Amino acid sequence: MTPPLPLDEAQRRLLDQVRRLPAERVAVEAALGRYLAEDLAAARTQPPAGLSAMDGYAMREDDLAGPWRVVGESAAGHPFAGTLGDGEAVRISTGALMPAGAGAVLLQENAARDGDRLALNGEGDPTPRHIRRAGFDFRTGDPLLTAGSRIGPAQIALALAGGHAQVLAHRLPNVAIIDSGDELAADPSQCAAHQIPASNGAMIAALAAPHAGAVQRIGPVPDRLDALLDALTAADNADVIVTSGGASVGDHDLVRPALEKWGATIDFWRVAMKPGKPLLIAHRGEQWIVGLPGNPVSSYVTAFLFLLPLLRKLGGAASPLPETIPLVLASELPATGARLELVRAIRTGGRVVAVDEQDSSAMRALAASNALIRRDIHLPAAGPGETVEAYLLGNGGIA
Repeated sequence: MTPPLPLDEAQRRLLDQVRRLPAERVAVEAALGRYLAEDLAAARTQPPAGLSAMDGYAMREDDLAGPWRVVGESAAGHPFAGTLGDGEAVRISTGALMPAGAGAVLLQENAARDGDRLALNGEGDPTPRHIRRAGFDFRTGDPLLTAGSRIGPAQIALALAGGHAQVLAHRLPNVAIIDSGDELAADPSQCAAHQIPASNGAMIAALAAPHAGAVQRIGPVPDRLDALLDALTAADNADVIVTSGGASVGDHDLVRPALEKWGATIDFWRVAMKPGKPLLIAHRGEQWIVGLPGNPVSSYVTAFLFLLPLLRKLGGAASPLPETIPLVLASELPATGARLELVRAIRTGGRVVAVDEQDSSAMRALAASNALIRRDIHLPAAGPGETVEAYLLGNGGIA
C-alpha cells in the first residue's frame, strides 16, 4: 500500500489531468454560475455621453455665479434638445444626459428657484464634479472580464452594459452522487437503532449545486458489489460521479473494487489529511469519480478540497482551488502530526476560534463552523494571538 499523498500534491495531481468542458454561446442572463471561455471586451462606451450624477440644475462651466433662467429639463431617457447659452440653466435628473454647452451641475439642495428664476442659496456652488464623463466606466474595446472568470450578478450586469447579449462560456459539469451503506435510511424519521439518516448525499448535492449543471442523487445503495455496479451504471452519463462511504479498507468498503470492475482507473487513494484520509480519485475516459469518506465531516472537507475544485476546473475556472486567508487565533491548538489537519472553526471578524468537538462524525460542530483552519504537518502548538491560515466557508458551512 503506497503512502498517503500530501494534500497539495494530491490536488495538483487531480487538476493537472482535468480538461475543461466544451464552451457554448449562451444568453448573458442564462450564464449565471458559468465561467467565461474567452476574454470579454466592451462593445460600447459607458456612459456614451456626459451624464449628471445628481439631481439639480445644469449650466455652462463659465457661467457659475448666476442668477440663471431655467429654459427646460433633462430627465433620464428624455434629454434637453437645445444648447445652453449664457445665463441659462436646465433642470436635470440623476442619470440624465448633460445638455449641449453645459459643464457644471448645481445640486438641488443648493438652489433657490422662483418660477423660471434660479439663484444660489449660499450652501454650495455649481461644479463639474457631479458629471459622469463619457467613458469614465469603460470605452469600446476596453477589457471587461477575463477568460476563466465566474459570471455572477455583477458580471451579468457588466456584460450587458458592455453591449453583449451573449457570452461564450463553458458548460457546467453534470454530477451524480451515490450514497452507499447498509446502515443508511432514506427516511430520516424512520431510523432503527442500527441505522442513520442518509444525509451525506444531500449535503454533497448542496455543496455541488452552485458549480454543476445538474445534480442527480442515487441511493442509499446497499453494501453489495452488484448494487454499486448498478448505481455506477445509472450514473453513466454524469461528468462527475461522487460516492459517499465505502472508500476505506473495511470488509464492507466496496467502492474501489466496484470501480475497478466497472472499468475505472484509480488515480490515487488516501491523502495525508485529517479528517478525510480515505479519499479516492478515479476516472473512466473523460468521466471523473470522487470517492468521499463516509463520516460526514470527512465527506464535507474532502468535497470542499477536491470535488469543488474539480467541478470548477471542468467548468472553466481560471483558479479552481480555494484560497486561505490569515486570521488571528483566539483559542489553543495542539501540535500536529504527520497529517495536515483541517480544524473546524468559527470566524468572527479577523479572529477565529476552533470549535470544541473535532470528531469526524460531529455534524452539529460542522454546521456551526464557517472556517477551516489549515494546520500543516509537524507544527508546534499554537495559542491565542498567533496568525493561522484558514479557508472561509460562509455561514453554516456554505462553501
